[in-house]
Amino acid sequence: MSDAWKTALTVLQEAEPDIPPGAHVMTVVIEFPPGDPGTPPHRHPGPAFGYVIEGEMLFELEGQPPRVIRAGEAFWEPGGDVIHYSDGNNRADIPSKFTVTMMCVPGRPMLELVEPQELEQRRDRRWQAPA
Repeated sequence: MSDAWKTALTVLQEAEPDIPPGAHVMTVVIEFPPGDPGTPPHRHPGPAFGYVIEGEMLFELEGQPPRVIRAGEAFWEPGGDVIHYSDGNNRADIPSKFTVTMMCVPGRPMLELVEPQELEQRRDRRWQAPA
């Protein structure tokens, strides 16, 4: 019997999320064509965990600098009140594909778009590059 299973596991990320009571879990696959800006600013009621399968994603959460997540890399967001500004395809020449597992709150959609007036009110919470 092989002992390969002992080294088969690779931890991609660890987190200590706040999971809403009564939450259910949903896993989805998102595919964006080359250069697609992705979902408009939004939030998820519960935490979300993802993994980029193909291409690159430009990922930005409220209060954090934008960063590029490439195929084979994982990401997560706490959900709740945090705005997710960007999940678009970072490349204009290839598609992007990623999977997301979300802890969904009963009675609420898994994704809620943020209205422009709220974005303006919270402008000071978005990360700004040093001058």
